Amino acid sequence: MRAIKGVLLTCDPAVKQILLLLNEKESFIIEDLDDHHLVIKAEQEYRIRKELEAELEKNTYSLES
Repeated sequence: MRAIKGVLLTCDPAVKQILLLLNEKESFIIEDLDDHHLVIKAEQEYRIRKELEAELEKNTYSLES
């Protein structure tokens, strides 16, 4: 078995569901620990954070016309 460098992510259950959906496209989750914690591949942390930020931005209400 080979060691994989990981990062512990703490998030709320709603964000975790978005991450699980993103994981279906490209597998980056190493371990699903509980409702609030995931271990993801360290080398993919920046990309995942940017994708999550973009996804959350889509779901944000704005008063701009």
